[in-house]
Amino acid sequence: MKLDNRVALVTGAAKGMGRDICLTLAREGADLALAAREIAPLEALKGEIEKLGRRALVVPCDVTDEAAVQRMVTKTTETFGRIDILVNTAGVTGPIETPVQEIRVEDFRFVLEANIVGTFLPTKHVLPGMIARKYGKVVNISGTSGLRGYKYRAAYSSSKWALRGFTRTVALEAGPHNVNVNALHPGIVAGDRMDKLCREKAKKRGWTPAQVHQEYVNEMALRRVTVSQDVANAVLFLVSDESKNMTGQSMTVDGGWDV
Repeated sequence: MKLDNRVALVTGAAKGMGRDICLTLAREGADLALAAREIAPLEALKGEIEKLGRRALVVPCDVTDEAAVQRMVTKTTETFGRIDILVNTAGVTGPIETPVQEIRVEDFRFVLEANIVGTFLPTKHVLPGMIARKYGKVVNISGTSGLRGYKYRAAYSSSKWALRGFTRTVALEAGPHNVNVNALHPGIVAGDRMDKLCREKAKKRGWTPAQVHQEYVNEMALRRVTVSQDVANAVLFLVSDESKNMTGQSMTVDGGWDV
């Protein structure tokens, strides 16, 4: 298995792509620390991982709270002895189909706090152990909104562009210590978030959600929407030794939307 006896900490693990990332890493041999704010889905995921013969630890955490992040990292390290892999999946979408002049400052700050600070803090507290052991893999889940402008999504796009800069900078700092740091940019991913996005856009435009969905599909070279397993497969590549000489890079999984 590609991750035999590795230890991974995944934030935003409770649902959607976070859940599929965790299961994929477990199938490849990793033990998992599962972080999110909701405990019930984490406990359910823990049971699924243990059925695969791997260990799992539930560590409820608000990744924008530094004390909570410190506790999460400490508990994971005490339980498993180390953290080899960090996947920063936690994030929010923020205002949808909203011109910049109509975005409330508190909503803009909320998105930046969740998506940027919520990636910075786990990285800050996991990285020292990786540097000490001269091994580590960090993957930051960004998005195609961090590759180009995204009209009426100023807060979200700004946060994803910031993640690209953060990823490249940390890669430069951590690289001499054999720590890889990369960003993964999913496009629209099928699930609750995409459904909400289509509903909100449809409401603002006077369209149906199906029309919004089809607009996205028509913009994709492959004419199919990314699913969370597609994202999980890309994460597996970035945290395995198959990508050992990649760092500071942006990998896109979007069906050809940003081509």
